Amino acid sequence: MNVLLIGGGGREHALAWALSASPLLTKLYAAPGNAGIAELAECITLDVADHAAVLAFVAEKGIGFVVIGPEAPLVAGLADALAAAGVKHFGPSKAAAQLEGSKGFTKDLCREAGIPTGAYGRFRDVASAHAYLAAQSIPIVVKADGLAAGKGVVVAGTRTEAEAAIDACFAGAFGAAGAEVVIEEFLEGEEASFFALCDGEHALALATAQDHKRVGDDDTGPNTGGMGAYSPAPVMTPDLVQRTMDEIIRPTVAAMARRGTPFKGVLFAGLMITAEGPKLIEYNVRFGDPETQVLMMRLQSDLLAAMLATADGVLDHFDVRWRDDAALTVVLAAKGYPGTPEKGTEIKGLDAAGSVAGVQIFHAGTRCDGARLIADGGRVLNVTALGASVAEAQARAYEAIAKIDWPGGFCRSDIGWRAVLRETAKA
Repeated sequence: MNVLLIGGGGREHALAWALSASPLLTKLYAAPGNAGIAELAECITLDVADHAAVLAFVAEKGIGFVVIGPEAPLVAGLADALAAAGVKHFGPSKAAAQLEGSKGFTKDLCREAGIPTGAYGRFRDVASAHAYLAAQSIPIVVKADGLAAGKGVVVAGTRTEAEAAIDACFAGAFGAAGAEVVIEEFLEGEEASFFALCDGEHALALATAQDHKRVGDDDTGPNTGGMGAYSPAPVMTPDLVQRTMDEIIRPTVAAMARRGTPFKGVLFAGLMITAEGPKLIEYNVRFGDPETQVLMMRLQSDLLAAMLATADGVLDHFDVRWRDDAALTVVLAAKGYPGTPEKGTEIKGLDAAGSVAGVQIFHAGTRCDGARLIADGGRVLNVTALGASVAEAQARAYEAIAKIDWPGGFCRSDIGWRAVLRETAKA
């Protein structure tokens, strides 16, 4: 079948890489794609916010399946437009996408379904938010309710910082996303990323991962969209995986079905592994970035077949297989990220970097200018490697990075440090 992939980041390059290996695929299109995706798919200019234009393209090219990568088109209802036109697709409806589109929606659902998460309050005005904050302990988490491109969350270590975060939201720092504010209990523990395919009724656990949100080594500096990741996450023992499915994922799928808004797609749970067990920090309704890059490196099964099984509601008869190897990805970002990244700088040496054993380079924010590869985003490249251990994957990734000639970029030097410490302790 012909497949249309919506998106143009590192996540989508990894998905395109996995989809292109499927024997079910005839031709892959990507909108808009990037310089890396262009090696696997025909990249097209398409306004994905214009649902009529998307449907027209689908009809013109005989697209049999649409894979929606980013969250914004899902929250905007692209899946609904495809469903109404009878086009098979991967990604939840607008109503189900509220699990990411509104943090307050998710917290209320957790309360309703008894899903473990932090205590919280929802507020539409600055005075009531400050009044609630005054009665809470510090540290505390302040979140813009809506989509804020990963920048609407502040883990406040002081009351002054929390007050400033509330004021910033209501002052319009995050646009409409900050019209409502969620204030949450700070959870102690270790974070993990958990993914499950959901077909509206059944859920199938995928591999675990762990990412690095802070921009600097030793987890310092501001939060980003993610500076690197690895899979599997050693903190997610088989018992914790089972508990996450039983206490968080399946109750969510059941609650969404009861509401008449069944969730179909991939559910990405950001977890905190606390002394009491796994607790939900937040949901995303699409694959993670950069977690997808390591998941696709380890996936042995046919991704397109798995996505079709999700869309067809037959996950109870489906399974996926994973490589035993670990995978690790390091994000190369443009200088200035996560603030104002420097765009337009040239990147060289990718062929040499890609020749390192077990390494695959995914493009996140690139474009071609003739024969030159140009940085065109904040997070620009994902240097990803397989290894028998996280330490081996880490060594291969950084060996490849050393061959890349890009003075305009930077990366963290310690991606995977928690897992490597665990491996060293076991040895």
